[in-house]
Amino acid sequence: MLATLKKAFWIFGLAVFILILFLPGLTKLQGLKDKNRDLEDKIKRLNIENALLQQEIIKIENNPVYKEMIAREKMGVVRKGEIPIKIVPQKKKR
Repeated sequence: MLATLKKAFWIFGLAVFILILFLPGLTKLQGLKDKNRDLEDKIKRLNIENALLQQEIIKIENNPVYKEMIAREKMGVVRKGEIPIKIVPQKKKR
């Protein structure tokens, strides 16, 4: 009985030693896998955004009406002889 108990103690000690030895590496590996998955998701989102921006560039290059609309709305460009009017929203009274 004492020999069996001694053998069980050694097996338990060896298991604890192996666990202590490999557990930090396993947790780091899991963290790196999670980070890798997050980065892959970010790459997919950025690829989609890049494709949409490429479509926008093509649309701007090939459509002069759209190009003018962008210039007017985003850059405040006006045609010769036009008078720009800026509407300032009123502040809400409390």
